[in-house]
Amino acid sequence: MDPTTLTAAQEIDFSLLALFARATLTVKLVMLSLIIASFWSWAIIIQKHIRYRQARAEAEAFDAAFWSGEPLDQLFDQIGPNPATPPERVFAAGMSEWRRSHRSDGALIPGAVARIDRSMDVAIAREGRELTRGLTFLASVGSASPFVGLFGTVWGIKYAFEEIALAQSTNLAVVAPGIAEALLATGLGLLAAIPATIFYNKLSDDSDEILSGYEAFADEFNTILSRQLDAA
Repeated sequence: MDPTTLTAAQEIDFSLLALFARATLTVKLVMLSLIIASFWSWAIIIQKHIRYRQARAEAEAFDAAFWSGEPLDQLFDQIGPNPATPPERVFAAGMSEWRRSHRSDGALIPGAVARIDRSMDVAIAREGRELTRGLTFLASVGSASPFVGLFGTVWGIKYAFEEIALAQSTNLAVVAPGIAEALLATGLGLLAAIPATIFYNKLSDDSDEILSGYEAFADEFNTILSRQLDAA
């Protein structure tokens, strides 16, 4: 290799900021979109981690109150009309339907257990939507970011070849900057996609575990009510 060419290549700044500054407008937009997607993904990941830990603590606290032996009507009255946590809202949905299923003479309207079960299922589905809100974005980033980065790479290489043609030279000083800028887009795409994919799978499992706890509680609640009805 020509020492002059090697010296010229070594003098070129290959820092990340320099590569970004030299990139074409299209590649810059690709890089910026990937950086924003990465930051947004991490914001969702951190927020969901905190929320799921809080949800587990709320479920444990409610389970302790529910199985403390306190009458269910009294517990429902303590929760009030505006339950603060998801387990309380699921419980309140069942208890509200339970009270509405009694006629003025105290007799129970037929089909009460089925209606209570549906009411709690609706409440669980509502809490599930809140728990999984934002996970679709992680899935989209995980699947689309590599291709977005690849688009930036293809566009950058295209521009590099155009520079080679205009300079009528294939020496390292002409080729290296354009190729490096193009590859940076692919690197950013992977940087955004890998954490998003990993944490999407983990957070999906965590949300399924929490929702399974709500569903298990709903089943236990219905069992208790069915036992009371059979005893009556």
